[in-house]
Amino acid sequence: MKHTCLSLALAVATATGTLALLPASTAFAAAPAPAPAAAESSTAPVLVTAAQWQQMASDGARYPWFAKEQARNKAMLEKMMKAGIDVPFPKDKGGGRTHEQHKRNYQALLAAGTLYRLTGDTAYVDYARRMLLEYATLYPTLGPHPEGRGQIPGRVFWQVLNDSVWLVNAVQGYDAIRDALPAKDRQTIDDNVFRPMAEFLASEPKNFDQIHNHSTWAVAATGMTGYVLRDQELVEKSLRGSRKDDAFGFLRQVDLLFSPDGYYEEGPYYQRYALAPFLLFANAIERNEPQRGIFQRRDGVLLKAVDVLVQSSYDGLFFPINDAILDKGVDTEELVAGIGIAYARSGDDRLLSVAEQQGRLLLTPEGLKVAQGLAAGKAKPFDYAPMLLRDGPDGDRGGLAILRMGGERGQVLVQKDTMQGMGHGHFDKLNWLFYDNGQRVVTDYGSARFLNVEAKRGGIYLAENRSWAKQTIAHNTLVVDEKSHFNGDWKVGEDHAPSVRFFEAGKDTQVASATMRDAYPGVVFTRTQALLQHPELGLPVVLDLLQVSADKAARFDLPLHFNGHIVSTGFEAERFVDQRPVLGRENGYQHLWLDARSTPGSDQRTLAWLLDGRFYSYRFGSSAPSQALLVESGANDPEFNLRREPALVQRVDGQRAVSFFSVLEPHGEYNGTAEYVHGADSQIRELKRARGSDAELIELTLASGARIALGVADDSSADVEHSVNVEGRTYRWRGSHARIDRAAGKGGSR
Repeated sequence: MKHTCLSLALAVATATGTLALLPASTAFAAAPAPAPAAAESSTAPVLVTAAQWQQMASDGARYPWFAKEQARNKAMLEKMMKAGIDVPFPKDKGGGRTHEQHKRNYQALLAAGTLYRLTGDTAYVDYARRMLLEYATLYPTLGPHPEGRGQIPGRVFWQVLNDSVWLVNAVQGYDAIRDALPAKDRQTIDDNVFRPMAEFLASEPKNFDQIHNHSTWAVAATGMTGYVLRDQELVEKSLRGSRKDDAFGFLRQVDLLFSPDGYYEEGPYYQRYALAPFLLFANAIERNEPQRGIFQRRDGVLLKAVDVLVQSSYDGLFFPINDAILDKGVDTEELVAGIGIAYARSGDDRLLSVAEQQGRLLLTPEGLKVAQGLAAGKAKPFDYAPMLLRDGPDGDRGGLAILRMGGERGQVLVQKDTMQGMGHGHFDKLNWLFYDNGQRVVTDYGSARFLNVEAKRGGIYLAENRSWAKQTIAHNTLVVDEKSHFNGDWKVGEDHAPSVRFFEAGKDTQVASATMRDAYPGVVFTRTQALLQHPELGLPVVLDLLQVSADKAARFDLPLHFNGHIVSTGFEAERFVDQRPVLGRENGYQHLWLDARSTPGSDQRTLAWLLDGRFYSYRFGSSAPSQALLVESGANDPEFNLRREPALVQRVDGQRAVSFFSVLEPHGEYNGTAEYVHGADSQIRELKRARGSDAELIELTLASGARIALGVADDSSADVEHSVNVEGRTYRWRGSHARIDRAAGKGGSR
């Protein structure tokens, strides 16, 4: 399947914060699943019951968060009602007028149903009725969208994915008013809008019968419509696939797209996006067929996914791996839906602090629970913790290692040892990111895209997403012979995942290690990274050891993409000040300007930069002679689509094996307002790497003479003793790895 891009039309909520309207399945964490409620009639609401609506109508105003959300929705909807109903013939791509109007319409339908139930004002019913009757006139006339892209264009939108999003939202608003409509109008809307839209989605197996977030939206839309229309055939297709053989469908997606830890295959950005249909439809299933035990499936993996998504963030923004947009974070509409549903089911008061950060909630039974918890002062800080999130349905396809110290805005090292991530995945095995002081320090580009900005190719993924953002040189990992991992073929990448070697998350020492095979023929590389605290270092430092071996001599490049202004370069280099050469011709190299280049050598080098009042010193070396290249993105970019960002590339030529090693040290303070500088000098005096018979070791010497060493064995499974000698000092340890500290003046063996 070719994976097409997503657009802003995918929002689950209204512009003012109204979210999908589904019920809390239980009121308390330990409560059993409820029995199916008997429908009062074939038109009574089934996504939120009449009794639940009545409770919200009577109690909601007592809780400030709920009342504020209701007032915001009322203001938004009445503005739209005043402007009049507009159901245009679809003709625009993402961001265009007709595209945006149909988005506003599903938002309005959702809000109208909500406000009718909360206020009893039938003006909202009449507004939604008249709009839906216009859709009932329009929809039967629609064929493939004129701006359709990919194999399956939508009808209302240019990609079928957005049609699914429209239906997920609109059917919830419709469910709330359906029993208030005249029978004739209800039949017209059922037969000409909701049923044909759901059947259209279910009739497209290249979209419906897939294991992918596009399909998740489609099956959720179809299944929720099936419940509202009392059409069990639609429900079964949505749960089990269009052929009802369990090869595809919602249940299969729950089983295959999440790891046992709740990590989603495409990464946090798409976990954020897919979470809404997963949880909204799961809530509908629980309400209508609790005997399926959907929230207990795979040990409660859907609720785990909410916690994992929050954990996969820093300072409110998600880790931008794969085709991610940098400014998406925990306040995104989809996670608002997730937090509400998860809190209603779990009673976990840590989630309330996330809701506070989001500043919004659901106008649903779940939202009422959140509002009640916040009013009672129950919110507890969310526990951001170091963890290894396994990837793959069985948890054996690599993982995302998150190392954390110093609290929510302290230091976070993310080592990306995950699966490919399907078509939205990047070619960046064993890539890493580093955060500190509320900033992105070692960065990932994310996607090359201006979401829904028509001037930038209509808001879709740009050509540079493929030529730059996905390419390996755009990331902080090994490049061999200037080619990307798997030669840039994501389908090949899907068959090969890293192997996690070990993970440790102690108070002062946190370490992650993984090995990658088959990213290049005949090449194996292993990366071990550590986040270390020491009393003589003001802040934790990052140690990085990347070991590579190949069956033939090759060129090895190791980029470091960093954020900040260069303060000093601790190496001699040729500077290209009159003309900027381009680093290469293809595989992303054509997008890099070359600003400086050192001669090959074995001496250690340093690079220091300043970011938001803090200094960062990077000391690096390699086991074979290397060059240091300073580069910047933006070459061969005539439409100015790329951000201009600096990078350092270590280059080793003509070797079959090499170890790259480095330490990144945050330190000091620059205060431009008070005009002072403290701690601008690195506290690390020397960095050494040594090799034993079956292990390697990195040794840091601090300004006082104290030493910190990290030993890494070749065989991570063997519980045997290893030893490495560093200029007469012998380090010994047992097992896969060890940290060994020595006070100043201490030598000899240990």
